[in-house]
Amino acid sequence: MPPHVAAFTDTYLPTVNGVTYTIRAWREHWSERGGRMDVIYPDSDHDRETGEHPVRSVSFPFYDGYRIGAPTVPDDVRDADVVHAHTPFGVGLAGLRLARRTDRPLVASYHTPAAEYAGYLAEGWLMNGVARAGNAYERWFLDRADRVIAPSDTTKTALEARGIGPVSVVTNGIDIDRFSPTDAAAFRARYDLPEPGERPVVGYTGRHGFEKQLSDLVAAANGTDLTVVFGGDGPARKTLKEQVADSDVDVRFLGFLDRDELPAFYSTLDVFGFPSPVETQGLVALEAMACGTPVVGVEAGALAETIDDGATGYHYDRGDVAGFRAALDRALGERDRLAETCLSRRESMSVERAVDALAAVYDAVE
Repeated sequence: MPPHVAAFTDTYLPTVNGVTYTIRAWREHWSERGGRMDVIYPDSDHDRETGEHPVRSVSFPFYDGYRIGAPTVPDDVRDADVVHAHTPFGVGLAGLRLARRTDRPLVASYHTPAAEYAGYLAEGWLMNGVARAGNAYERWFLDRADRVIAPSDTTKTALEARGIGPVSVVTNGIDIDRFSPTDAAAFRARYDLPEPGERPVVGYTGRHGFEKQLSDLVAAANGTDLTVVFGGDGPARKTLKEQVADSDVDVRFLGFLDRDELPAFYSTLDVFGFPSPVETQGLVALEAMACGTPVVGVEAGALAETIDDGATGYHYDRGDVAGFRAALDRALGERDRLAETCLSRRESMSVERAVDALAAVYDAVE
């Protein structure tokens, strides 16, 4: 019988991001295997289901849409066999407390490098101090875990270089039944996007955070015949729109896309552009590839690993806008070949394989 898992997270539905979708997918597949995975998360307007436990929360003043949850342990999860913290902050501290009080193993997933978000809290020299403090706290928390989970080998290596461990790699995985090549005609018509062959379409979907450096995608497309499509939303959207107004580039902002629209979104694109240097895996890159869309991304963070250069897309050097444009041109010219390789690797991206690895971690720490 799979162990009863209590998953503590600071981000959950209705918030839209890779962490939310990963936890949701793992929970669903854990249940299909006969296991129980409860989720403890900051209270929101999400209609809770059985096994979901909201705790008191307040709005996070520095990042719209996020909430800070109280480090509270619901009574229903006190008998969990394994505690899984998806955050070192807020709600994650409740997970640490539960593990210590009940002498249960603590597994900690490393989804996001804390230091990369210091810019939302401070500026100038103070930002560096906030980043150092974030790193120190993150290290303190992870050192108390019986096992740390990283979503990629690149992230595992970076954690081990900081003296953090033991670390196991468990990819986030994606639902390959959902993410597959799709007839996108209705999607293109709904959003008035170019028809196939009319002009190249490059795009990105996900959180519009400043750390994602989405402005590089606009800059790389400036002066070209590309149509750039952004799905999602976030604090950098206003700045992006201002940049677009001063640029010679056709950019469409679609706003939040329902999960069911994403396969059509990816299938609309000729290439997915991914300039974010802070990814620990890059879930949207895997989703795009599973739909047969090659990815051009910065050779930094986990994207250096997630994108197989010359096979599923191309890399460019961080901050090199001309290099980004050249990589996009190359990927567009070789799209059919790259798409074929992407589709041939769909099985390796599946959430089923990810949950197999997750189960192995739980077995090892119990």
